[in-house]
Amino acid sequence: MNPIESIASAPASKNYRVAEQRCTFLNYMAIVPKRVLASRNLHGSLLPLVLLGYTGRKLTRGHTNLSVLFLLRAVRLCVFLPLATSIVLAQQSLNNSEALSYRPHDALNLTAFNHFYNLDYDRSVQEFEQILQRHQDDPFAVNHLLSAVLFRELYRMGALNTGEYANDSFIHAAHRPADAKAQQRIKDLVHRALALEEKRLKTNPNDVDALYARGVTRGLFATYTALVERAWFSALRNAVGARHDHERVLELAPQDVQAKLIVGAHNYVIGSLPWGAKVAASVVGLTGHKEKGLKYLQECAAGNGETSVDAKIVLVLFLRREHRYDEALKFARELIPRYPQDVLIALEEGNLLRAAGRDQEAVSVYRKIWQAGREGKYLALHYEVASLSLADLFRSRKDYSGAAGAYEQVPQAANADPEVLQKANLGAGEMYDLLQKRDLALNKYQAVVALNSSTPPAETARKLMKEAYRE
Repeated sequence: MNPIESIASAPASKNYRVAEQRCTFLNYMAIVPKRVLASRNLHGSLLPLVLLGYTGRKLTRGHTNLSVLFLLRAVRLCVFLPLATSIVLAQQSLNNSEALSYRPHDALNLTAFNHFYNLDYDRSVQEFEQILQRHQDDPFAVNHLLSAVLFRELYRMGALNTGEYANDSFIHAAHRPADAKAQQRIKDLVHRALALEEKRLKTNPNDVDALYARGVTRGLFATYTALVERAWFSALRNAVGARHDHERVLELAPQDVQAKLIVGAHNYVIGSLPWGAKVAASVVGLTGHKEKGLKYLQECAAGNGETSVDAKIVLVLFLRREHRYDEALKFARELIPRYPQDVLIALEEGNLLRAAGRDQEAVSVYRKIWQAGREGKYLALHYEVASLSLADLFRSRKDYSGAAGAYEQVPQAANADPEVLQKANLGAGEMYDLLQKRDLALNKYQAVVALNSSTPPAETARKLMKEAYRE
């Protein structure tokens, strides 16, 4: 059997189609209120908060199909860990990263991961290629290159905009099409990694390193199938397989705390679901306990494996969900100075402060990020999100003049993200309507449509050209 095909038929996923058949009786439980867990801005909320949004989406006429709803939640979970890791921040500073353990043992790994987590994908791909040339039979080396190639393509497609994951809009969100050569390379690397892992597991089914590596490969392939091919069932099967692989690692080697990242995150998320969704999850073979999940993540964060920093990132996000803002801020502020060029973790400080009701401090953080971006601190990253976040904050306080001014800053950024720019122009237009400045509002709505006439913001702008915005 082709190794990629073997993922879909892995034993860990056998129960899924049975679950699909058994979930009908739970349909009435699936309508749950949407929680407002994130601001309007494109990057302002982080993906794990998305997973815990419990969005009830109408998927059939007159009722909600829980099996599909749970599938979507599970897909969010399966794509969360790689996304949260790659789009939030890098690993530790050089002094701290020297204490971390990477496989294979190659001095270039530190530099390659540094570039990868700073979104410098081209350089990280080149460096991981060099590492793989020296370690051609090591599945860890293949997985590292696979990660860089995959997320470089997702970034190019525009699929790493976390705001989409705050609700079910990621299902239908239109992105730039995937490059066929990149897709083929991703599949080739998945095939290569799985072949190496399966070869080792055929010789020794209890090979801890091979099980761990296969779990990573499955997780990455889940991300690819979900976000590139939009193959949701395949993504879920792969994600369940990844968890089971790492649970087996922990059975064989309880001291291998890096395997607690995926297992801990799954436990927390499943343990946080409403009762009806937990029942559906248990039919699929997934159970979870919040406290166990947090404990696993804390143990992983305290370790020296290559997932220790990822665990700290996840803890920041889950602590935010638990309203433990001071603890989350402590982690975030520990990481920010270590990666001063990482605009996303800097933005998360502002988002945490805003969530904690410390608006004035959040305003200061957003303004500081904007100014640093103007001075070139964040290189090619989209620091203009800080102004969008600032505008949304002012808007929530009904400071329409302040919001309009912040929205107007976004176009001043060089190479502003088109989606962010559209949102900013639309927001500015709405503020001008509220300020009784109709001519300025119309100019902004026209700018939205001119940028891309086929997007939801453009559709809204066309309506507002006919009738002024009102709250």
